[in-house]
Amino acid sequence: MNAFADAFRYLNDPLVWTRSGGVLDLLVQHLRISALAVLLAAVLAVPAGVLLGRSGRGAGAVVVLSNVSRAVPTLALLTVLAVTPLGFSETGTVLALAVFAVPPMLTNTFVGFREVDRDVREAARAMGMSRGQLLTRVELPLALPLVMTGVRTAAVQVVATATLAALVGGGGLGRIINLGFGQQDYGQILAGALLVAALALLTELLLVLASAVLTPGPRRRTLRRAPAAHTGTPEPTASGVPL
Repeated sequence: MNAFADAFRYLNDPLVWTRSGGVLDLLVQHLRISALAVLLAAVLAVPAGVLLGRSGRGAGAVVVLSNVSRAVPTLALLTVLAVTPLGFSETGTVLALAVFAVPPMLTNTFVGFREVDRDVREAARAMGMSRGQLLTRVELPLALPLVMTGVRTAAVQVVATATLAALVGGGGLGRIINLGFGQQDYGQILAGALLVAALALLTELLLVLASAVLTPGPRRRTLRRAPAAHTGTPEPTASGVPL
């Protein structure tokens, strides 16, 4: 309980949030690193998944690449990049996290486009659609739910894993946890962990909402107008005679 109380006091200290190098500064660093890594991974993985999925080839290569990428420990890759000319820089952290984000995006994009019904494609071609129109008007809307699932999975993983950047001199919320370990301050360690967990959950929620907005087709309404209550009084008809 002492660790939770210390974490509560740490998170309720305004100076901890607003000072130079405080929580707000580290949060901005964490978001910047994560966003750049996800964007870089999307630039590489999504077009490759679209090309392979539309051609129907390369399933084995996608599986092998995804498995190999997932087998590489992110911390080991961060350490390797740290001893390269990139050094202890934000660029090395972004590259390592991008490698970690590629597999779910590539796999989901590939499967999403590969699973588009062949009859739907043939019907679109019969209507005179070009390859570009087929991609943007037919295949992409149908594959978008799986593509967004891959992006969401990668983004949440990157936000959580970016914490490791602090172990090789990087920025982000992981520095709070790292400093807590150095000072044997378990309240600070717990506070940092809670911040990272909250940020990952918020990322998941925002991307779920974005996926719901971007996915075409009817969506369930969460709020519906309640039916008018029946008072038991018969309503008069046009002739004045009650029903």
